[in-house]
Amino acid sequence: MGFESFLGNRQLLETLSAGLERGHISHFYVISGPRGSGKHTLARLLAAAILCEGRDKPCLSCGPCRKLLGNNHPDFITVEDPEHKNVAVKIVRQFREDVFIRPNEAAYKIYLFPQELGIEGQNALLKILEEPPAYGVFILLTDNPEKLLPTVRSRCTELKLTALPEKILHRQLRLDFPQASQEDITSAMERSGGFYGQAKEILQEGDTLPPQTESFVRCFAGKDFLGLAQTLAPMEKWKRDALADILQNWLELTEQALACRIGGVRAGKLARTIADSRSSSEIMTAVKALSKALDYCRSNVSPGAVCGWLQWALR
Repeated sequence: MGFESFLGNRQLLETLSAGLERGHISHFYVISGPRGSGKHTLARLLAAAILCEGRDKPCLSCGPCRKLLGNNHPDFITVEDPEHKNVAVKIVRQFREDVFIRPNEAAYKIYLFPQELGIEGQNALLKILEEPPAYGVFILLTDNPEKLLPTVRSRCTELKLTALPEKILHRQLRLDFPQASQEDITSAMERSGGFYGQAKEILQEGDTLPPQTESFVRCFAGKDFLGLAQTLAPMEKWKRDALADILQNWLELTEQALACRIGGVRAGKLARTIADSRSSSEIMTAVKALSKALDYCRSNVSPGAVCGWLQWALR
């Protein structure tokens, strides 16, 4: 059975599987969990189970399952907007109209929303969630269900993914990375918070990071505030999304450094550099500053203003 291939979250999967076997299919699922928790994998398994014609759902071997896994099932539609952080409301409205076209070959027509929806997009989706056609199924992925409007969230079946048990995560990483040292695997487990996708990324990429991040670590650890200003100055002209991504990276590094400093948790090379060079209170100040700068960036404050404020906050 396909759900058995999904790591961890056994109780959630057993409940979901039992409901599907009884024919209990929700019109609206929200799969929540941080990056690397398996949201996309579970979404595809869920869609396969709904469309599956085999006995044990998802069987992953019948025609509909194979089509879905091959990305060519006509009744499984992914709603994306690669040009924006959130799916534009006009795109949501387009697919809302498409819902009323009956499925091509299956009993259900499934729409996957892998991107976050803004308030307008959620309101547009809500109009179809209030009275969906019998064959319509919507699967929305989010890192935080609190971002959803109460009226939207009240209509969903929420599937919340949790961190993997240490033994399961360790066994899978050892299988996938047989050449990795025990120290690297342990560090990846701790830094990932127990989520396989993040641990895998850490082991694959190590501490290979953008030059701006390496410069940030070097300047912050060495209290080189002129160097830090020189690092941030060119970033004032970046697009907001690119700036948010790298600030998120800096925030994660300082959080790891703080955990290493006060709790003895293993961390990567760059985080250890910060932990070995700055006090706990200094790192905590940086964590708060970076978190606030990230909030500013995501609240449409200009990159120039964010970088200027951060230079002052980290002085």
